[in-house]
Order: sequence, then structure tokens, then C-alpha cells
Amino acid sequence: MNQNIYILNGVLAIFSKIKNKLRMLYSMRMLILIAFILVGIVPLAFFTMVFVNTYEERAINNRITEMENRGKVLSNMLLPTAYLTTGQIPEIDSEIARIAELYEGRIMVVNNQLNIVKDTYALENGRYLLSPEVLQGFKGVNSRINDRENQSIKLTYPIIEADANNNNKTVKGVIVMHFSSKDIYTIRTSLEQRAIVFSLTLATVIFVCAIYFSGKLVKPLTCIVNSIDQFSEGYLEEGFSIKGYNEIQKISDSFNHMISKMKKLESSRQEFVSNVSHELKTPITSIKVLADSLLMQEDTPVELYREFLTDITKEIERENKIITDLLSLVKLDKKAGDMNIAGININELLEQILKRLSPIAKQKNIELIYESFRPVIAEVDEVKLSLAVTNLIENAIKYNNEDGWVRVSLNADHKYFFIKVSDSGIGIPEEAQDFIFERFYRVDKARSRESGGTGLGLAITKSVIQMHRGAIRVYSKEGEGTTFNVRIPLNYVS
Repeated sequence: MNQNIYILNGVLAIFSKIKNKLRMLYSMRMLILIAFILVGIVPLAFFTMVFVNTYEERAINNRITEMENRGKVLSNMLLPTAYLTTGQIPEIDSEIARIAELYEGRIMVVNNQLNIVKDTYALENGRYLLSPEVLQGFKGVNSRINDRENQSIKLTYPIIEADANNNNKTVKGVIVMHFSSKDIYTIRTSLEQRAIVFSLTLATVIFVCAIYFSGKLVKPLTCIVNSIDQFSEGYLEEGFSIKGYNEIQKISDSFNHMISKMKKLESSRQEFVSNVSHELKTPITSIKVLADSLLMQEDTPVELYREFLTDITKEIERENKIITDLLSLVKLDKKAGDMNIAGININELLEQILKRLSPIAKQKNIELIYESFRPVIAEVDEVKLSLAVTNLIENAIKYNNEDGWVRVSLNADHKYFFIKVSDSGIGIPEEAQDFIFERFYRVDKARSRESGGTGLGLAITKSVIQMHRGAIRVYSKEGEGTTFNVRIPLNYVS
């Protein structure tokens, strides 16, 4: 939240320093001329680099995919035979040699004794191969290594045998493939050379056009520079009002919109800092009061010491939970690149969560009901999704009535899977339902503190679901219970 403000202030500060130095050396027209050139050349160079790198990445990925497909074909050929023992089946030898020749590479077949039964270079036949990639292969994990320096690709593909139900899987061996990627880098070099010629030509055209247009733009841009000076000095309330070309007026409107967003961000930052300070200070205040009470009394009974120390321990645990939840939120605020996506059995995941929470439910004699309408396999981050669902079910238990129930149901269609968590608890007032996903918001502060809540659980849950490109909705009525509906795509979209 405040990171955007720091970045923007930093950019404006850097721009202001550069602008002042250029003003001492050149006229405003020269500044605009340089700006035109940079606006034209820098994006061109950036997109050229992106284009060339994108080609390389896609070409390498396509080559790896082809190699994996070849590995799969070879694996299917090897399993029904005794090749992993003898290494002497002419038809398979011919196919391995053909693939190695097609990609100008080398293929080695390693059995589960780490013995090389086939090497298309005929250098390592009969020897043992012990490498981290091969060991990973025997764990059922593909290994991909793109060596840009030597312009080659190394791939290990496990040979896996499964039973009729595809449950018990055994790794019988590993296929190790080395292939050249020189053709890909040759094309990449050619694209770079053409891009340089094109960039130089376009840069010349931009330079000529910049000279012509900079003279016309000097006057309104001077007003913009003066306005930025005021903005950099902290006059956020005034905004911009610049008359000139339509584009200049649009710039003015954009800066005014940016100033408005900065004010909102600053207000949100201050409110969040205030909430964090209050929440962290409350347990510390309680601990201090309890400790001072003990210090002020002489000959304090052991029972009272035990009671006060128990209360102090609870406050410390509460402080630790707040800090843990805050750290979780910080991690979730990072980009989705941190997601560890894998195909997960959602039915088993929910069963594990309910089993883990059943002791808490038994303390209040609450019945946990699980309904699954069909098997669901989805691409999710298991740890993060488990955290989100656990928060929902744990809240349903905490804010429930004695002898109540919590019902968790799972369903899916062709595109999404749906998790519903319903309870027979105290419910949420209608006026509070729009705010329950905000950080540190509590419907009933006294009851939340009593149950150990920090006001961050639902904020964490919503962040996790949004990272999965999903949605969460709440339906509740006071005294009748609450229902949370979660919808998440079956296939993760990055």
C-alpha cells in the first residue's frame, strides 16, 4: 500500500533533480528534445529485448516439450520389454539413435541400479551414472537444464510403471537426454542484428521529428514543469490546471487523478499503521499491568502468581498470533509468482482440514458435516488454500453455539470448484458484512479477543482466494448462522 507512494515520490524526486541539472545546461527546448528521443528509443529497445527474449524462451520451451514427448514415447517402448536389463533390442536401439540424430544430441538410458544400459555416444555403456538430476528422476521428478553458455539442453525423464488403477507407481529407470540448441541461438542473433538496424533507423526519424515538435510543445510543457516543482515541494492540495493541447490537458487530468489516489493511499496507510499499533500495544499493556500488579504486592501467594503468569502467557500468545498473521499478510501481498501451483485432490485436502479441527469442535460439542458431490482435482497452492479454508472453518467453530453444527460442502462444474462453509452460529449483522474482509475489523471485539481472534483471518482468506483468481461471498443473518461461498478456477491462470 505505502510502497506505491514511496516509489512515486522517489520517481518525482529523481525527475526533479535531473530536471534542475538539465535546466542549468540546456534550454527547455533541448530538454523536450531529449525527452522525445528517450520516449521513442527506450521503449523500442525494451520491446526489442522482450521480443528477442520471448522468442528464445518459447523456442527453448517448445524444444523441451518435444524432448519430453520423445522421452514419453521411449518410456512407453521400454516398459513392456527387458531393455532396461539387457539393453539389446534392435528396434529400440534404432529409435533411440534416430531421435538422438534428429536433435543432434546424446541419449542415455539408466536402469534402477544406476547402470547405463544405453549410450548413443557408446562412451559410458555399462558404467554407473550418479548425478543430482538422475536421483531426482528416480523420485519421479523431471529435470530440465538449459545451458545457454554451451547452447545445449539437458533433460531427465523418469520411466514410471503404474498399476491398472494408476495408483502404485514405480520408477524403473531414467532417460537422460542432451540436445543442442545452437540453431535457436543462431536465429536469436539474427533477430538482434535486424532489430538494431531497425532501431537506428527509427531513432533517426524520431530525432528529426523531435526537433520539429519540441518547439511547439515548449510553452505548455513549461507550465507542467512549474506544476511538478510545486507538487514535489509538497503542495498536494492544489492539483494541476494547464491549458494547451488536448494531450497536455490529458496529462494535467492524469496528474490530478494520481494526486487523488495518493491521498487515498496515504489515508489507508495511516489507518493501517494506527490499527497495527493499537493491536500490538493492547497485549503489551495487559502484560505490563499484570506484571506491575505482581511487583506491587509483597508475599504474593503462589496461586496468584500462577494465575497472573497464565494471563501473561495468553497475552504473549495473542501478540505472537497477531505478528504471525501480519507476516502472512505481508507474504500474500507479494506477486503471484510465489505461488506453488500443483494438481491437488481437493476432497482429501478438506478431509485433512476437518480432521485437524475436529478436537476444537469437540470442545464445544459441535458436529462437523462434510458433503462431497464429486471428486475434484484442481491446480492450487495447497499451503495457501489450506490456510484460507482453515480460517473459514475455524471461525465457524469459534463463533458457533454450543451443540451446533458446521457443514462443509464441495462441488464443481467444468470450470470452477465451489466450497461452502455454513454454520449454526451467532451470525453477522447486515451492516458489518461489507467490512468483515478488512484488516483488523471485528464484528464483536470483545468476543473476538476472548476467542483469540486477531481480525486478520478473513483478510488472509480473501487474499489467498484472489491470488487463485477466485471469489468469496458471505450470506448471514444474526442468530441464524453464516454461510461463506468460495469459487476458484479448476485450472490456475497466472
